[in-house]
Amino acid sequence: MGTPTNVQQATPPAPRAPKRKYNQRVRDRISGYLYISPFFILFGVFGMFPLIFTAYLSFHKWNILGEREFIGFANYVGLFTNDPLFWKSVGNTFSIWALSTIPQLFVALILAFILNQAFLKGKSLFRLAVFMPNVTSIVAVTIVFSAIFGTQYGIINYVLSLIGIDPVNWKGSYFGTHVAISLMVMWRWVGYNTIIYLAGLQSIPKDLYEAATIDGATKVQQFFYITIPMVRPIIIFTVLLSSIGGMQVFTEPLIFGAGSESQGLTMTLYLYQEAFERFSFGYAAAIAWVLFLIIILVSLLNMFLTKRIKSA
Repeated sequence: MGTPTNVQQATPPAPRAPKRKYNQRVRDRISGYLYISPFFILFGVFGMFPLIFTAYLSFHKWNILGEREFIGFANYVGLFTNDPLFWKSVGNTFSIWALSTIPQLFVALILAFILNQAFLKGKSLFRLAVFMPNVTSIVAVTIVFSAIFGTQYGIINYVLSLIGIDPVNWKGSYFGTHVAISLMVMWRWVGYNTIIYLAGLQSIPKDLYEAATIDGATKVQQFFYITIPMVRPIIIFTVLLSSIGGMQVFTEPLIFGAGSESQGLTMTLYLYQEAFERFSFGYAAAIAWVLFLIIILVSLLNMFLTKRIKSA
């Protein structure tokens, strides 16, 4: 009998597949974060940093040339207790917002309803014409409207004189200045909101309008009982967006003029004057943060009204 051969069985190596899968999973996560990192980097540099630095600056006195002096809440105390011009700018902002936003959204809804009708010919041309003011330079629009509302040679005063009405000093009265600036804002943004409403109207089933027509409903009844309820979420969205934008009106009063009694002075224009005309950057930063808080309060109010409307 031969001697048995001792065969040593080698231990099989541990599988490396899980490690490779783990490494691949890590690479996928890293690559995903790298793909979205440009947005967060840009947001951090141009969004978060200015916001945090403005909050920090609002507690200081600084004219951009000298050193910053920490003064605590003095800017905010002076803003609320010893600055009537700020409260005038707040009142002007809300007045211009009410005169421009509410009629603007209603006119935009009516225009969208008309552009959605089947009998209208050349819809593409009308849609382009309605949207054109939104892509026009704000400065150019303001200059044109300044000529239209001129006291001596303005087109509006010329038309008023034809029907026996005395010329209106648009730049010298609260009512005239607010109406002029509100019409500029309304003319610029009514087409934008019309296109948004039109997109919502095109999603409404045509059967509803056909059934309403068979039942004898007029176009006005269809507008109030079919169109408005069906586009209610879009209306709420445009109200919120227009409210935020209305609190930041700047170029129109800047070019048109704030007036001799600051009747056209808005919060953003007042912020600009404090920062770049009086070089009071700490005080301007406090105004910016108060404006930010006001916009948040207006947004929360809109959200509250939205829930009430939905429940109704």
